[in-house]
Amino acid sequence: MGSSRRILLLLISLLLVVSCGKSPPSGKILRVGFVPAEDVQQVIQNAQPIVEILQKQLHMEVQPFVATDYTGVVEALRANKLDIAFLTPASYVLAKNEANVRVALKSERKGSAYYYAAIITRADSGIKRLEDLRGKTFAFGDPLSTSANVFPRKMFHEHGIDPVRDFKQILYSGGHDATVLAVLNGKVDAGATYANSPDSTDTAWMRYLKNPEDIKKIRAIAFSEPIPADNLVINGSLDERIAKKVEDIFLDLSRNPQGKKMFRDLYQIDGFVPATDKDYDSVREAFAIAGIKLKEALQKKRS
Repeated sequence: MGSSRRILLLLISLLLVVSCGKSPPSGKILRVGFVPAEDVQQVIQNAQPIVEILQKQLHMEVQPFVATDYTGVVEALRANKLDIAFLTPASYVLAKNEANVRVALKSERKGSAYYYAAIITRADSGIKRLEDLRGKTFAFGDPLSTSANVFPRKMFHEHGIDPVRDFKQILYSGGHDATVLAVLNGKVDAGATYANSPDSTDTAWMRYLKNPEDIKKIRAIAFSEPIPADNLVINGSLDERIAKKVEDIFLDLSRNPQGKKMFRDLYQIDGFVPATDKDYDSVREAFAIAGIKLKEALQKKRS
């Protein structure tokens, strides 16, 4: 066989391999948004198995998008640059106000579709209650984090605490992992993060601190009321048949151990159940009590 013929056959073989690979031939693209609950690169890595399952079952190219902050996902939905997105309760409320989206599913952990805000400090800080935070330094998370900003501010309001007036210094860490480390390392006296139970048995600091001795150094001084869980939203312009398939895929993954592990790695959840907009009325109320206006929250991030 001549060398030119061998090269031709090799090229044909390569084309066949490419055409039979994972990339779908339809040309359609599903754009998926993820909120950066922790380090962006870690979210991208943990999201990859889910992206691959969506691509395989939908026979579409799937493009993941992780914004640098929660508002970035809302802005992408508003600009019609995403088809579906994982959102926190607060960012969903904002997205519903700003974009053509509907909530499809909400997450659950150990059979519960709720979680909690937790105010944490070092165990040796001497801080025992919320009122002890006056004159201290404090870390919120992302400004649109439900458990690391909105509900903590509601808690402070209910205890007569004004963070701007009463705290020595405020910083926004940008993520739960950063807040936990800031408290552990003494960069702030206290901070706001999440807990999956109101008794310190399943918490953010247990997730991010690998050393058991470090975990013991963190103590919660207060927990919020139950917060409706994070969710999956769908852009109103997405084809209804595709939207239905997406919902079915996530519900199916929620029923099998492999899927549960993927969700646990991604956002510390076990799966999804159906959701409605009304489920998030308590979050809207928290915005109001905390004194955070939806449009102002987005405008501040744009400026």
